[in-house]
Amino acid sequence: MSFSSEAEQIAKFRQDEVAQHYFEVLRTLISKKSIFAQQIGLSDVAGYLGEIFSNVGAEVTIDEAYQAPFVIAKFKSSKPDAKTIIFYNHYDTVPADNDQVWTDDPFKLTIHKGYMYGRGVDDDKGHITARLTAVRKYVREHGDLPVNITFMMEGAEESASTDLEKYLEKYRDSLLPADLLIWEQGNKNALGQLEITGGNKGIVTFDLSVESAEVDIHSKYGAVIESASWYLLNAISSMRDNNGRILIDGIYDQVQAPNERELDLVERYAIENSDILHKLYGLRLPVLQAERREFLKTYFFEPALSIEGISSGYLGKGVKTILPSQASAKMEVRLVPGLTPKAVFDSIQKHLWKHRFERIKLTYTLGEESYRSDMSHPEIIKIIDLAKGLYEDGVSVLPTTAGTGPMHMIYQALGVPMVAFGLGNANSRDHGGDENVSIADYYTHIELIEELIKTYEK
Repeated sequence: MSFSSEAEQIAKFRQDEVAQHYFEVLRTLISKKSIFAQQIGLSDVAGYLGEIFSNVGAEVTIDEAYQAPFVIAKFKSSKPDAKTIIFYNHYDTVPADNDQVWTDDPFKLTIHKGYMYGRGVDDDKGHITARLTAVRKYVREHGDLPVNITFMMEGAEESASTDLEKYLEKYRDSLLPADLLIWEQGNKNALGQLEITGGNKGIVTFDLSVESAEVDIHSKYGAVIESASWYLLNAISSMRDNNGRILIDGIYDQVQAPNERELDLVERYAIENSDILHKLYGLRLPVLQAERREFLKTYFFEPALSIEGISSGYLGKGVKTILPSQASAKMEVRLVPGLTPKAVFDSIQKHLWKHRFERIKLTYTLGEESYRSDMSHPEIIKIIDLAKGLYEDGVSVLPTTAGTGPMHMIYQALGVPMVAFGLGNANSRDHGGDENVSIADYYTHIELIEELIKTYEK
């Protein structure tokens, strides 16, 4: 079996008229800010996507009932018994503000040394244009599709998919029946293998805050007066031990343990380990689980309690000897199947009361449940086999990732087998500065989707 080199893939991309057309569409998409967190550009981008899909014959619905418009674009096969594939994508991105370093304007698609750069080029606008390119290439060559293809695009994925559940309830009958749902994105790992995954962790985020006095107090009273900062730190410390295990009653009792196949897939394909993390992030503290098997089990299949940020007291230049009267923290728990955001949040509240931290104000901010897919489904096995023929370094098949998205919500609504794979790389820097994808990977993803469409010709 021969595989195309990176240079050959780039050459094919540049010579491909359809790919070049939708590369210009991607350029426009990148230039149009669509940031749910800042309520910027959502209707504009949804409308632009509607135009792009309508212009090539898709049956388009744009619903603006809620904060972020919901876009559905359907390509229908003439075959009366045709199966249906759904592409789930999102057109919103995280911000690209001054807190991040970018080599160029993040909202201008640029190319350097075989890579595309821009906010959303991987997460997730590039996946929309690559998949649409594959559809258009197939139709141009064959005149008709052998399978119905639906693009389902939301605009609030980066903010816990606000209102998606309402849209899914409204359009459930229109989206079904379906035989396969291909998730928003994915990437190649550090070994060059295409990761094909079937789930993600959930999340519940919350704020902790406390006021210990009406004003900050002179620190000479530190021996006899509790400060807000110490009170908050003690409350946080009570929720987790030094090895990262959560100390909140009942959490682990609800966790759905992985089955043997899921454990075997992680053991076989997962490449994450303590050494890689040390090199990748320049770690100065030890990892919580060093032994590989325990590391992987904890990383993929167990919940995690994390502090996103802490604020208290004086942090300016020099010294200000005070006992802070206010302290706050933003926190999260990454969830696994068996745990729901509301139940975990309630357990945290009970824990704080039980340990006499009743002065802590606990505020729920967002939540999503977790999901694990059956990676042995025939539709998913077919994709795995196709990918092996396009990716020289092979594939990495994992039952879940440690990231978070609305997989559980969509599965509850549609009940369709779901699988994630995409055009990113191990250093695509999603959510960070210089977000990027390789042109070669972008074009290989187009080829993989086109090959998938061909399998429905029979």
